This record gives sequence, C-alpha cells and structure tokens, in this order.
Amino acid sequence: MKKRRINGYLLCGLIITGVLLLAALVGTFYTPFDPNAMNGAEKFQAPSFVHLFGTDNFGRDIFSRVVKGSGTTLAIALATVAIGAVVGTLVGAVTGYFGGVADDALMRLNDALTAFPSILLALLVISIVGPGNKYNVVLALGIVFIPSFARVTRTAFAGLRDVNYITSARLMGAKNGRILLVHMLPNTVRVLLPAITIGFNNAVLAEASMSFLGIGVTPPDASLGYLLSEAQDKLSRAPWYALCTGAVIALLVFGVGLIGEGLQKMDREVA
Repeated sequence: MKKRRINGYLLCGLIITGVLLLAALVGTFYTPFDPNAMNGAEKFQAPSFVHLFGTDNFGRDIFSRVVKGSGTTLAIALATVAIGAVVGTLVGAVTGYFGGVADDALMRLNDALTAFPSILLALLVISIVGPGNKYNVVLALGIVFIPSFARVTRTAFAGLRDVNYITSARLMGAKNGRILLVHMLPNTVRVLLPAITIGFNNAVLAEASMSFLGIGVTPPDASLGYLLSEAQDKLSRAPWYALCTGAVIALLVFGVGLIGEGLQKMDREVA
C-alpha cells in the first residue's frame, strides 16, 4: 500500500493562515488594549512584552490596532471573493454550457473588463459609489473580480459539456439546471479552489492599496492598508509601525498562497 505523502505547502499555509484568522476573530471581541485609546505618556514606545508591536504617536497599542485592522481586511477580502466567485461562476457556467450568442457577448464584455488593470477599474467603481465606506470597497472589488472567475469557470464548463456522462445525463432527460449543479459544478471545484486563493490574495492587496491611497477604508473603521498609510509618515520615529503592519499583510498573502500551491500540487498528483 502506497503511503500518502504530507503536502507541506498546504500544511504550512493552513497553519499560517489559521493563526492569522484566529487572531483576527479573537480581535473582534478582545484586544490587549483599546485600539483607539490614546496615552501621551507612552507614545513612540518600541516593541516590548507589554506592547508587542510598540506604540504610535498617540500612545496607542499597535498590536491591538493591527489585530483589529486584520479583521476588517479579512472581512472585505472574503466578501469580495464571495461576490466575484458566486456571480462569476454563474456567468461562466451559463456561457460555458450553452455557448452561442450569449457566450460571445458576455465573453467580449469580460475581455473588455479584463483589459483594464484591476486597481484602475476598482478606482473607477469606487469613484461612482463613493469612497471611505467598507461596503463600497467590497462592492467595487467584487465587481472587479467577477471577470476572472467567469473566465475560469467558463473554460471548465465548456470542457465538460460534451463528455460522456454529461451527454448520458442529457439523453436520460436531466434538466439543464440539474446538469449544471449536480453533474458539472462538483467537477470544477478543483479549478475554482486555486482561483479563490489567488482572488483572496488579490483582494487583500487591492484593499490595502486603496486604503493606503485614502480611497478605501477610513476611520472609525481601520484596515491593514489604512494602518500602513498611517505609518508612512512615522518611519523615522516608529519604523516598527510600518514593519509590523507590512509583515502581517505579507504573512497573510504568503499563507494563502501556500494553500493555493498545495491545492494545485494535490490536483497534479491526482491527475
């Protein structure tokens, strides 16, 4: 009996991402200090056992602010990927399965949207719906991510629509909805999961970029991108602010990236 090898990429990615997700989840209920509490006597303190990431120019605990901001960034990324994946999968499934004029029209629209850099398209949407609100950021990024999921799903469904078991189901009288949901969708999960991990990382980086530029999340909400923006003019006095915030973003992207690589490795081994 062949012994199954441990997928190191997937294991490391799950550990890193799991720790960050757990910290963000706990941070929604509890942080060591009030993230917004100011203390002039403790401003610009270097990292220590009391203040793990140090303090800022108002004496606020940076670790507490980063944990709280991580929750906002993760929530935005998850909601963004959910919108992009659900709508994109629906569009891709319908066009890939039925083909025809609808397929050509929607794919041309998809090509037009993907021709724009995603961050510029997000800026266009956010300028219409209005900046400074996390729900608007989710809407803007969700719309931007629909084309990428639609293209991946369309390719997968188009490749499955003429295979033997789909043809057999069609000849036995199965409805199109049942074929799409029961017979085809489960067989596209292995393609969608890596796309979701990539989309999640892109959502984290896009939110951070928008908030860094001042058109994303704004107070009283705080995200990792906003905190990084807040830290840029304090590099000479409190370099730990930017370093710690940037390290959390990098670790999150790295961990989810490892999960995606692990899933692709599993898929290659099965194939």
